[in-house]
Amino acid sequence: MRNWKYLIAAAAVGLAAFLLYRTLSRYSLNELIAAVTAVPVPSLLAAAGFAAASYVSLTFFDHLALRYVGRPLPYPKAALASFTALSLGHNLGLAALSSGAVRYRFYSRWGLAAGEVAKVIVFCGVTVGLGLTTLGGAALLLRSRLAVEITGLTHPIIVALGIACLAVPAIYLTLSFFVHRPLRIRCWSLEVPGFRLAIGQVLIGSINFAFVAACLHQTLAAVADVAYLGVASVYVIANATALVSHVPGGLGVIESVVMYLLPQENLIGPLLVFRFVYFLAPLGLGGILFAATELVLRHRGSDAHGDAPAPVKA
Repeated sequence: MRNWKYLIAAAAVGLAAFLLYRTLSRYSLNELIAAVTAVPVPSLLAAAGFAAASYVSLTFFDHLALRYVGRPLPYPKAALASFTALSLGHNLGLAALSSGAVRYRFYSRWGLAAGEVAKVIVFCGVTVGLGLTTLGGAALLLRSRLAVEITGLTHPIIVALGIACLAVPAIYLTLSFFVHRPLRIRCWSLEVPGFRLAIGQVLIGSINFAFVAACLHQTLAAVADVAYLGVASVYVIANATALVSHVPGGLGVIESVVMYLLPQENLIGPLLVFRFVYFLAPLGLGGILFAATELVLRHRGSDAHGDAPAPVKA
């Protein structure tokens, strides 16, 4: 089916609308406004700071990925492509396609081939997975009793899940240290990054999600007594669910999962504040930045074309 991608996107948007409606329908408009305004300004500013730190961390995903494909670019270029792609991709859903298309728009202009851009996208996706599993494993093991209370799972299962999560980056680092040639899986060939790059992936991936969890924690802690590691473990579960569902920005998914695992009645306001700070504000900035960049690059391209000398006739 030629239009399967559009059908998946439409289904994701429909699921998002349903989940968001189910989450918000039990509140009146006045209750929602009161819940949002209950988050104090210092907590809002702290959440915004952690959100900004997360997006700065994300720029290093692309910086490392460009070194991985052997086409390093100046950091400002990598940061521009990364922030624009991810601020849009986080909200549009099907992130590998939406943010990937924006990345291709930038990197193809700067000399990267389509295959190299694809490798950048895969590298960044792997970095996301490494960050999720590392932070999730650490949170589950360090606060296993809290995780038991939140999820309702038994302590042995929580410990097993934590160990399994941490095994993923451990195996990845081991492969990067000992394997120095491409891994072949059927018709696929995967070039394992060097050990130093792999360490960078694990570190920056974990730091990014630690900042995102801190952003969410600042909004939740304003109205509820919740520990940071508990919020981190809940966010990892919610974000993994959102990634699997491909719902735009995890719309409705993150709210539903967090409110299910932390069933305090007054969390909807902080969750809406978190969505605005981490998703909607960067979306507006990224959209403006993308439009401005398109105008500037097209203008430069037309100037370069107009200034090109006419061919000399023999």
